[in-house]
Amino acid sequence: MKQNFTVRHGALDGVEAFLSVAQHRSFRRAAAELGVTPSAISQAVRALEARIGAALFIRTTRSVGLTEAGQRFLSRAKPAFEELVTASEVARDLGQRPAGLLRLTAPRAVLTHLNQLIASFCQTYPEVEVEIAASADLVDIAAEGFDAGIRLGQFIEADMIAVRLTPSFPLAVVGSPDYLRRRQRPELIDDLRRHACLRMRRSDGSIAPWSFVNGNEAVEAVVSGPFIANDVPTLLGAAVAGLGLAQVPGPIAADAVKAGKLVGVLERFAPMAPGVFLYYPRYRMMPKLRAFVDHVKGRSGSANKIGIGIDDGRAGRRRRA
Repeated sequence: MKQNFTVRHGALDGVEAFLSVAQHRSFRRAAAELGVTPSAISQAVRALEARIGAALFIRTTRSVGLTEAGQRFLSRAKPAFEELVTASEVARDLGQRPAGLLRLTAPRAVLTHLNQLIASFCQTYPEVEVEIAASADLVDIAAEGFDAGIRLGQFIEADMIAVRLTPSFPLAVVGSPDYLRRRQRPELIDDLRRHACLRMRRSDGSIAPWSFVNGNEAVEAVVSGPFIANDVPTLLGAAVAGLGLAQVPGPIAADAVKAGKLVGVLERFAPMAPGVFLYYPRYRMMPKLRAFVDHVKGRSGSANKIGIGIDDGRAGRRRRA
């Protein structure tokens, strides 16, 4: 038979009064401890006894004792109530200072660019543990138990508050020198039809087209090639290995381009991505997340200088400079 384990509304009412009376064996001393009148304590205990359906105390004009039901109730209620008090204190502590576990989700491609930021935060707030889950998926941070996420701006839902981590940047098409020696360098978007294009599979299972701008017109190109991956570092590695061309965020490819491992093509058609943002839901922010947001803003410089997106503290609003 299925049992209903739902706690009734008000089921804990009177428990604290009962425990205090049981400890002091006195309604008057229990009232003094809890800062209420003896009649209030008496009413709370009577209401508790009525809900339970058994007398908990033996009362005389000279003393107060526990019934057998009261003894059994005390043996279980006391440790349970103490655990509730401890739980409240732990939660209250996390609500008053930066401490506890800060869970973030971010694409693997951006993690190497966050090392210094995370290291400086951990040194500044040693009581906060930082956990980062690397995922290319567009994670529902509330459902998955994350405090915040890090994503490209175009993938962040409008009901989130966003704080800029990077300036906007181009999406670059790159290939290895060896690959471009074997294939004619593309000069126009349409030239990609004759190239091996390394493609990204989105979290919804679809293959992402490549994005370009031609003058003032946005262009999406459906490309083909021998390799598909679900994250940028893997695509970048395949491009460095000479497997084909890849379209990736410019900053991700910058080191390989500087080292001569990759060469940029079709630069004049490169679209601008809005940049990378830290984002989180609109709710009362815990101190650990507030500390991280403030740390991000402090490390990035002033908003007017580099265009940080600022949480202005007003629910329902987000602005990106």
